[in-house]
Amino acid sequence: MKRTLNIGIGKRNFIIDEDAYHKLNGYLSAFRKELGGAYGSDEVMDDLEMRIADIFTENLAGSGNVVDIRLVEAVILQLGMPNGPYRENSTSEENNGRDWEWGYRADEPRRKLYRNPDDRFLFGVCGGLGAFLNIDSAIVRLIFVILLFCGSAGFWIYLVLLLIAPMAKTPFQKCEMRGIAPTAENMNRFRTNKNY
Repeated sequence: MKRTLNIGIGKRNFIIDEDAYHKLNGYLSAFRKELGGAYGSDEVMDDLEMRIADIFTENLAGSGNVVDIRLVEAVILQLGMPNGPYRENSTSEENNGRDWEWGYRADEPRRKLYRNPDDRFLFGVCGGLGAFLNIDSAIVRLIFVILLFCGSAGFWIYLVLLLIAPMAKTPFQKCEMRGIAPTAENMNRFRTNKNY
């Protein structure tokens, strides 16, 4: 029999076996060390833990399921490290040839509409719409100006988008806004206020 532990990650509780706990704890420690004390590292760690909790929840159907080492390895392989893939200090023969994709559904990342705080002129609506549609935000601004001069449609559309689209505050939300996978490397790119 394996020992199990009850842990809280991403504001959710999971039952995890001891081997998987040590692997996950080592990964999170290595990730935290890789980030150092840089600006926004706490926010990236919170987003990473939320993403890990989401993946655990997707893969554990019932309430009595236990997170095992294979699921933790699949999560680590999917998320990676901020500056590339995760590498352990010791490699073991038992992991060679193992099915790393056990229980994981590789879905395409979905885009969500957010206001873009990194590319904003007034409230970030045009920047967010540009990131959502994968076009330059200057084109979106030009379209809104033309619509504004053709009548009040541009104003009302802008106002509705301002009210319904939340501001992308976390690196995870910035990944969702652009439709890229919320991996550790991608979330690290957005931990500071930079245009990407």
